[in-house]
Amino acid sequence: MQHRYAFECLDRTLRDIMKWVDIDNQNKPFGGITVLLGGDFRQILSVINLGDRANIVAACITRSRLWRVAKIFILQQNMRLNQGHSDEERENLRKFAEWVLNIGDGKISNFKDELFEFDEDSIEIPHDFCDPKIENSVKNMTDCTYPSFAQNYQSPTYISERGILTPTNVTISHLNSSIIDTIPGDENSYFSVDRAEEFGGTDVDFSFAFPPEYLNSYNIAGLPHHGLKLKVGVDVMLMRNLNQTLGLCV
Repeated sequence: MQHRYAFECLDRTLRDIMKWVDIDNQNKPFGGITVLLGGDFRQILSVINLGDRANIVAACITRSRLWRVAKIFILQQNMRLNQGHSDEERENLRKFAEWVLNIGDGKISNFKDELFEFDEDSIEIPHDFCDPKIENSVKNMTDCTYPSFAQNYQSPTYISERGILTPTNVTISHLNSSIIDTIPGDENSYFSVDRAEEFGGTDVDFSFAFPPEYLNSYNIAGLPHHGLKLKVGVDVMLMRNLNQTLGLCV
């Protein structure tokens, strides 16, 4: 997901460093050091704010001069296909994995309908992978992802094998609240520190510039929401430690 400029910068830096080991290293990619890059361009691409398709493609490492000397290794075995508990389940997983790969390879034709207008990237999802009769709701999604949740939510294996990907913090908060409501027990609320530090103005200016309501309304990607509701048995994942001197701190 890194911009190609980041790889090119690393390449130039390693060349400058490794030439002191051997002068020929300044003409070798990454200074002669073997660099392994992992990923799938069908799933991860460079993130360009407000960028169109051309901007995103131009930022990929495939458009870098380094790509000419790269050697590509392709993984042939899908490890997820072995997680089925029966031959029928494994076959369904294989069909779904093959369908996803075909989408990434552009082998699935665009969906067309005479009554509705769809963009060029619209595709038709086979009925084998969805059930139009079931209501598309948060409850149905969580029940399908976490069957028998009330009986298994304290099992580490059960929790680690499941997850719901969401694009925004708003969706995450809504899902977490609905799932926590199904867990028995009293709910406790914890709130973030609602003050700013190192403000150069006076106390009066500070209260007007950074009122607690303003700070609490922040919903920044990569940071937890201002309010956190927990119950006994709920898993908490620390994504980033902002103050190591105080221990685990978000």
